[in-house]
Amino acid sequence: MINYKYIGLTSLLNRINNYTSFIIFGLFEYLSFNSLSNVFENLKTLTMLNLGQQPLMILISIISHNLTTLTKLKISNCLSLISLPNELNNLTSLNMLDISWYKSLTSLPNELGNPTSLTIINIFKSISFTSLPNELDNLISFTMLKIFYYTNFILLSNKLSNLISFIKLNISWCKSLTSLPNELSNLPSLTTLKIFGCLNSIPFLNKSDNLTSLTILKISLCLRLILLPNELHKLISFTTLNIFECSSLTSLPNELGNLTTLTKLNISKLKLLPNELCSLISLIIFNIPECSSLTSLPNELKNITSLTILNISEYSSLTSLPNKLSKLTSLTTLDIFKYSNLTLLPSNLISLIIFNISKCLSLITLPNEFGNLTLLTIFDISRCLSLTLLPNELNNLISLTSLNTFKYSKLTSLPN
Repeated sequence: MINYKYIGLTSLLNRINNYTSFIIFGLFEYLSFNSLSNVFENLKTLTMLNLGQQPLMILISIISHNLTTLTKLKISNCLSLISLPNELNNLTSLNMLDISWYKSLTSLPNELGNPTSLTIINIFKSISFTSLPNELDNLISFTMLKIFYYTNFILLSNKLSNLISFIKLNISWCKSLTSLPNELSNLPSLTTLKIFGCLNSIPFLNKSDNLTSLTILKISLCLRLILLPNELHKLISFTTLNIFECSSLTSLPNELGNLTTLTKLNISKLKLLPNELCSLISLIIFNIPECSSLTSLPNELKNITSLTILNISEYSSLTSLPNKLSKLTSLTTLDIFKYSNLTLLPSNLISLIIFNISKCLSLITLPNEFGNLTLLTIFDISRCLSLTLLPNELNNLISLTSLNTFKYSKLTSLPN
C-alpha cells in the first residue's frame, strides 16, 4: 500500500498508471480527480478501495467502471451524501461494504441486493438512516450485518430471514429500534446475535425451534428490556449468554436451567437468581457481578461441578457465601471482591489457582483452612480494611507467586 495523502495529483496519476496489480487505493480530500476515469482503466486487479470525504460525482465515476475484482469498499465522511449510486451492482466480486459517518444518507439502494458475492455490511453512525432494503434477501452469500449508532433506525427488514448463509447480526445504539422481526427466528445459520443500547423486547426468540445454530447471545445496556423469552432453553447449540447493564431486567426465566449446552453465563444487576440455574451441567464460566439487591446465593451452586470460573463480586447485601462451594472441584478462579458486608469466607476450595477477595470491608479474619490451597498462585486481599491478622497456615501455599495486601489499615505483620 502506498500513502498518497501528501503528494500532488500529477505525481499520483503518473505512479498509479504503473501499478496494474495495485491492491489498496486510498483517495483523500486533498486531491482533485478530473482524470480519474483514465486511472481506473489500468487498475484491473484492484481489490480494496477506501473513499474518504469524496463528492458524489467522484464516487459515481469510480463505481461506474467495471471494477470486477473489487472485494472491499469503504466509504466514509461524505457528509453531504444523501444516497449511494445504483452502480454498486456492477461490483460483482464485492464481499465487504463499509459505510460510516454520514449525516444525510437515509437508505441503501435496492440494487445492493445484486452483488451476490457480498458477505459483510458494516454501517456506522449514519444519523438519518431509517431502514434496510428488502432486496438484501437476494444476497445468497451474505453472512454478517453490523449496524452501529443509528439514531433514527426503526425497522429491520423481515426479508433477512431468507438469507440462508447469515451467521452474525450486531445492532448497537439504534435507540429508535424497539423490536426485531419475528421472521428472524427462521435463520437456521445464525450463530451470533449482539444487541447493545436498544430494544424493548426480543419476541422472535420465543419461536426459536429453527435457530438451531445460535450459540452466542449478547445483550447490553438495553434499559427498557424487562423479560427474556422463556423459550431460550430450546436453543440446542446455545453456549454463551451475556446480559449486562439491562437495569429493568431483574430476573431470569426458570427454563434457562434446561440449557444443557450453556458453557458461559454473564449477567449483571439481577435482583433474583433462580435455583434452576444450578442445573446448568456444562457451565464453565459464571459471572454474576453487581447484583446489589441479592441477599443470598443458592446452595445448589455446588451442583455445577463443571464450573472453573466464578465471579460474584460487588454485592452489598450478602453477608456470607454458600458453605458447599468446596464441592466445586473444578473451580480454579473465584472473584468475590467488593463485598461491603461479607464477614465469612468459604473454606477448602482446594482447586483454586486465582482468588480475589479485595475490598471486603467487613472481613475480619481468614479461615485456617486456607493453608490447604496448595495450587493457589495469585491471592488478592487488598483493601480489606478490617482484616487484622493473616493465619500462619498461609505458609503452606507452596505455589503462591503473587500476594496483594495493599491498603491494610489494621494489618501490622505477615505470617513468619
